Amino acid sequence: MEAIDPAEQHPVLVVSAPVTLADVPLLCERLRGLYVGGAREVVCDLAALTRADLVAVEVVARLRLTARRAGGRVLMRNAGAGLVALLELTGLGID
Repeated sequence: MEAIDPAEQHPVLVVSAPVTLADVPLLCERLRGLYVGGAREVVCDLAALTRADLVAVEVVARLRLTARRAGGRVLMRNAGAGLVALLELTGLGID
């Protein structure tokens, strides 16, 4: 699902749960579509990812890679404490 972040006027890509590795290409394609549509910065809402696991880490890593390849920026928002800790542990961190 995409929306607009009212505070910053950036498109929002909502990552729904449960998420699997099979969902990663679709999420990346949706993100690419936002950049093709003119976005330079996209907010990814991770609130639904209540389970901190390596699939969630893969989602974040691939979305960041997709943004970089598209010449844009992605901002991760609303990640739970467990996911934040796991991202820090893997060196990915949160914005």
